[in-house]
Amino acid sequence: MSADVTVRGSDDVTANEPAAVEQDRVAAVGTEGAGAVESVGRGRVVAVVGTGTMGQGIAQVALVAGHPVRLYDSAPGRAGEAVAALTARLDRLVEKGRLDAGAREAAVGRLHAAGQLAELADAALVVEAIVEDLEVKRRLFADLEEVVGDDTVLATNTSSLSVTAIAGGLRLPGRFVGLHFFNPAPLLPLVEVVSGFATDPDTATRAYETVKGWGKTPVRCADTPGFLVNRIARPFYAEAFRVYEEGGADPATIDAALRESGGFRMGPFELTDLIGQDVNEAVTRSVWDAFHQDSKFTPSLAQRRLVESGRLGRKTGHGWFSYAEGAERPEPHTAPPAKAPERITVRGDLGPAEPLVGLFEEAGITVRRKKRGNGFFELPGGAVLLLADGETSFEYGRDEVVYFDLALDYARADRIVLSTAEETEPQVLAEAVGLFQALGKRVSVISDVPGMIVARTVAMLVDLAVDAVDRRVATAEDVDTAMRLGVNYPAGPFEWAERVGYRRVCGLLKSLHERYPTGRYAPGTGLVRRAYAEETRDEEGSR
Repeated sequence: MSADVTVRGSDDVTANEPAAVEQDRVAAVGTEGAGAVESVGRGRVVAVVGTGTMGQGIAQVALVAGHPVRLYDSAPGRAGEAVAALTARLDRLVEKGRLDAGAREAAVGRLHAAGQLAELADAALVVEAIVEDLEVKRRLFADLEEVVGDDTVLATNTSSLSVTAIAGGLRLPGRFVGLHFFNPAPLLPLVEVVSGFATDPDTATRAYETVKGWGKTPVRCADTPGFLVNRIARPFYAEAFRVYEEGGADPATIDAALRESGGFRMGPFELTDLIGQDVNEAVTRSVWDAFHQDSKFTPSLAQRRLVESGRLGRKTGHGWFSYAEGAERPEPHTAPPAKAPERITVRGDLGPAEPLVGLFEEAGITVRRKKRGNGFFELPGGAVLLLADGETSFEYGRDEVVYFDLALDYARADRIVLSTAEETEPQVLAEAVGLFQALGKRVSVISDVPGMIVARTVAMLVDLAVDAVDRRVATAEDVDTAMRLGVNYPAGPFEWAERVGYRRVCGLLKSLHERYPTGRYAPGTGLVRRAYAEETRDEEGSR
């Protein structure tokens, strides 16, 4: 009996931009040429099982690349409806000048609806995009093995299930691979090529070269919970939610910090409202469970309450924010104007905050430089301005300390985030606020939260990325590519690490671990090793 094939919805991770982007905004890929030797030839049939949004998107990519494409869905009539929808999408591409009429006619001629699985017998590649249910997928591929040839590559587009587990019952598990496209598939370039425990290297290479020939950017990945993007991206949401739960700042301010200081396209609160709180939380919980409830992946209680209340985001009209007609979007906290000090002192190495020195000088502020010190600005009254390091202002007792958050690029950042103890003199905070306002920056003041917002988020992203590479899940290059293209991060985790320094990242996490001794922030061995190597290299270079 054929598997009960039903369509699946979109992935947790979408483009880090509004959903209104047209799904058919894709450049047509030329159909001539066979591509790399290992790829599936353009004249060979590609079959797609499941005709929802993702299935149609994958079919469009293969079709425009020049393959004959067959669509199958167990629901009667669905495959025919998908063919009609794809044809209409090709018509829109012609209208917009992105596909010529001749190429459109040829593509339509290569597109067919299959009424039975048996019609996929001559497929060189079969990609499934059905419901995220392990047993349903396993039944489907067992049925497919009875139909297709032994040299056919079988691929799953799962975003949350184990590729190894899906292939577990197959007669030839070596020809099975994960091809995780991102939604919308015609638009987003990234494809995670996931090798299960039994996947033959040649199969993974063939799949890699095939999607590369389709104009996509593939990255190789071992079969691990969440693969690359959904695994490494968890702190982007989780740290923001924890800052909110600790009373550090409101959602609008946290989003603004990560956008306007961290350089991310969207903040985590607005992004999860776009994705759907239920979808995002389900992926977080899935990764957490798959890692045996490792504290580094612990889901957010606040997000759970949103899901329980039915506030799922844009699709229900309310999530972290209200989307009701006429509802006003909350504004991030922005400090009122304050007077900047005329002079400041820099003590020691400021690390990633070093560009601020030149910016202050350009703004007409006198900057004195002293070599002694652990890297901080000193205000005229003796108060200290420190880059977030995982500690808190109140721990300094009677010393006046104000922290400022990490920025991707201090020159281009529109907002700077500060935190300080409740006991800090108002005049000290006003001087710090005025100092950054003199650079034309908006300033947000949050509560005295260890690690602040951007710094702790980046540190956790780096730690998880290093752990993935050390566990041979992927290369550092593929990790950075995946995070830039899969979720539009402004820099990959390893690029962030080069900017900030492994020692600083490791030190911040160690400080967080001291304050939250749950294991969540304990730096991994790989990160500690890199921090030690960086320190040794710097010491040898200074001799």
